[in-house]
Amino acid sequence: MPTPILDFDALTQAISGRTVLCIGDIMLDEFVYGEVSRISPEAPTPVIAAQRSEIHIGGAGNVARNIASLGARCVFVGLVGEDDAGRQLASAMAGYAGIESALVCDPSRPTTRKVRFVSEHFSTHMLRADWEQASAASDEVETWLIEAILPQIARADIVLLSDYAKGVLTARVIRHTIDAARAAGKPVIVDPKSLNWAIYRGATLLTPNRKEFAEATRSRADTPQSIVDASEDVIRLADCEAILVTQGEHGMTLVPRHGEAVHVPAFPVKVRDVSGAGDTVAAALAVSIAAGADWDTALRIASAAAAVAVGKQGTASVSVDELRRKILPHATLAAEEKVISAPGQLEAQLAEWKREGLRVGFTNGCFDILHPGHVKVLTAARAACDRLIVGLNSDASVRRLKGADRPVQDERARAEVLAALEAVDLVVIFEDDTPIDLIGRITPSVLVKGGDYTREQVVGHEVVEAAGGTVVLVDILKGFSTTALVHRARGGTE
Repeated sequence: MPTPILDFDALTQAISGRTVLCIGDIMLDEFVYGEVSRISPEAPTPVIAAQRSEIHIGGAGNVARNIASLGARCVFVGLVGEDDAGRQLASAMAGYAGIESALVCDPSRPTTRKVRFVSEHFSTHMLRADWEQASAASDEVETWLIEAILPQIARADIVLLSDYAKGVLTARVIRHTIDAARAAGKPVIVDPKSLNWAIYRGATLLTPNRKEFAEATRSRADTPQSIVDASEDVIRLADCEAILVTQGEHGMTLVPRHGEAVHVPAFPVKVRDVSGAGDTVAAALAVSIAAGADWDTALRIASAAAAVAVGKQGTASVSVDELRRKILPHATLAAEEKVISAPGQLEAQLAEWKREGLRVGFTNGCFDILHPGHVKVLTAARAACDRLIVGLNSDASVRRLKGADRPVQDERARAEVLAALEAVDLVVIFEDDTPIDLIGRITPSVLVKGGDYTREQVVGHEVVEAAGGTVVLVDILKGFSTTALVHRARGGTE
């Protein structure tokens, strides 16, 4: 079966109608920014001249913020103390559009608060001071949490447990939540903190980072294959459908219980602050899966969202527009560099992209008069890969396929128009009637065509699938046809 694709607009529209029940440890994050000007005479430590500060909803609260900023509705259950920090968090959550919070108050503990001192110029964290009580909630508070959680499960499309080991997600709270969610047929994502993954038994997906995974499995977990090798036993132990290991600049590796592992490389990005990046990944996965995305699509959405988050200062949330710009980024080459003209140019560019671990996609066509239907297919194709190559039929090839009066524009003009699109990374003109030889040279990871084709009709599907790649069929935009446009322009009637 060809791999399905949800175009970005369809996915975000589906997300907007979903509700995520998020449960976890909320905290108050304060960032104090300033210039590091000298070394203190009292001790060999930097002195920071504070210039500004920012207050953020952190921890699981940041997961909730990201869920809402990505367009879904979040119902949040967490724990605060009876103090100023708790009141600040309650006020901030109440004023955040898209979040409905049920904060349980435990007068016996302080609200978790973290203050980070950051060098403004270098975006370097100099010091963090914490106020917290990292102990499990009492039996009475556990009961209050469970009573707040269980009535919300029926409203949710997915349940997300964000565990920071600050007391909310006790074994009892976790067990009641997962059992109730499974009974209601709701998937459960867990961002785990405990090394005993048996307490998360029955969750759909666990999302540890590489360090957490290595400690829990007692493995090195330093390559995608080593992660796959170490996952079998813990998947069985946790009775989960899949494990996703996040690896920072090395990307993400998903190991499902059934089927092949998927590795998604990280987006190249200038990192300013990694605070809360894991929260963003968990939120993006939750809203994508709730909207019906498959594993591959959800991972690509999460990877793009993480790249946006680490490019910001502080505990950051990601908007739909920011996510769109990251998934469909600005062109990597200037338009005049995109049209392949010299021998060996294609192979050199492919080698560079493969060294960077980028997934190359391919689509092809005549593109005689570019119209919105073409743009939709090209945009969706680019969303399915990291770099998109477009095979363009030469003038002679178009004449053989379309007739002596075509093409309307010569191959150079058509190539330049395609190269001007940001969704297109390279244009390669081919002389044959089909691009089969070109596909053999490229061996793309993703082969894309319009949904008016079947998988068997897509030229080159055997080559791509034999190399481990996938075929993607994109729904075509009705009402647009180059042949009809040409006929109408020449005075014909439809």
